[in-house]
Amino acid sequence: MIDADLGGANLHTFLGVSKPRNSLTDFFEKKVPLNNIIVNCSIPDMGLVSGTLSSLDSENIKYVQKLKLFRQIKEIDTDYILIDLGAGSHNNTIDTFLLADKMIVVTTAEITALENMYHFVKNVFFRKLKITLGAHGLKDMIQDVWKNRDVHGIKHLKDVVDHLMGTSTHIRDILEKELSSFRIYIVLNQIRSGRETMIGVSVKSVCLKFLGFNAMYAGHIEYDETVLRCINKRLPFMLTHPFSHVAKEIGKLTENLRDGRQASVMTDKYAHRRL
Repeated sequence: MIDADLGGANLHTFLGVSKPRNSLTDFFEKKVPLNNIIVNCSIPDMGLVSGTLSSLDSENIKYVQKLKLFRQIKEIDTDYILIDLGAGSHNNTIDTFLLADKMIVVTTAEITALENMYHFVKNVFFRKLKITLGAHGLKDMIQDVWKNRDVHGIKHLKDVVDHLMGTSTHIRDILEKELSSFRIYIVLNQIRSGRETMIGVSVKSVCLKFLGFNAMYAGHIEYDETVLRCINKRLPFMLTHPFSHVAKEIGKLTENLRDGRQASVMTDKYAHRRL
């Protein structure tokens, strides 16, 4: 587990451990290798890299430091690495998000959270397009198209992609190759009603209609006050309540993420209530 929420790192609290002595501060300021700041958690076979920074935030990390961090993350000898990111759309946050094999966005059903999620996903996709074209010497092309979007009749990022693909066969081939595997997995948290589970399907439709890529609705987790009580008591929920309904939902969600599957909305317990 890597806590990359550099402005408000608190992943250790969810894991039931005290604030680690070693953190990414040592990596960035003292040049300590990432492997050397991994600490043991209360959970067997799980290590934690704390993101607490005493004098840095994500915006102050230099490009060279970011590349060094990414390289050492890839070199960690482990089965899975889960990187927890903070809110916001700074390039360092987005680039870390794009580093992942499975890019996961967690949101709630509130309209403000959904708006923030869409803004983040849109920025991620725009950044992906810039990086993709930049790798082929065309880094300014997408910005020029977006800047002159009124001239081209462009309203959404999907229109940008369609416009770029129509400029030449070469660019079409580049975008089709690079974007064919682009996936973002959507997770709905703290769901309170059956109707809210359908928001995941709506998010998929919005991403396809306005951005032009297929998002994956991986599943949802119901609201449960027990989770909040566990957090306040620094108790790992999955260890203290492994047979609860929410734990089963998290287990199913994890399987969907691991296997690249989507949630079956009409098979959740709320759906049975509707039927």
